[in-house]
Amino acid sequence: MTIFEIIIIALGLAMDASAVSLAAAAAGFANNARAMFRLSFHFGLFQFLMPVLGWLMGVGFVSHFKAFDHWIAFLLLSFVGVRMILGGMDKTPATRKKDPSRGMTMVMLSVATSIDALAVGLSLAVLGVNIWYPGIMIGIITTIMSLLAIKAGKKLGVMFGKRMEIFGGIVLVFIGTRILCSHMIL
Repeated sequence: MTIFEIIIIALGLAMDASAVSLAAAAAGFANNARAMFRLSFHFGLFQFLMPVLGWLMGVGFVSHFKAFDHWIAFLLLSFVGVRMILGGMDKTPATRKKDPSRGMTMVMLSVATSIDALAVGLSLAVLGVNIWYPGIMIGIITTIMSLLAIKAGKKLGVMFGKRMEIFGGIVLVFIGTRILCSHMIL
């Protein structure tokens, strides 16, 4: 897996956390440095930990799935991507009464936005990719994108968040399709 592919996957995975960060900032919850740090740090940390966990779960099964590993990666990435696209198209407004950068709300958001990364980690294990470099890149890129989304959210509002989620889903479906096509052609 090339560094470009890792960055593209990391950008795709960071879209959920970025959308939540943008919405939190647009709603006025991330208006100080501590809240900005809490959101971006936790999102980055969980986006690092979940692919590692998925990878650890997948390593034990690799020898059994080698013949159709590309299909597993395609299906997992496409499932996650389509779910993100549908979530981005959902027109129901999200209302937040509690500060999302504190307590269990922060933990729940961190887990919810990083579930996709668990599937990616499993896919990387099936493909035989070492998880540490991609995991670190995913965590760092998510942290940076969350910080940027918070800053943008203060200026742009909630509307941009849905577009980011749709874009992230499209990126994941594209990567899954590319993996499938590269194995089918060879």
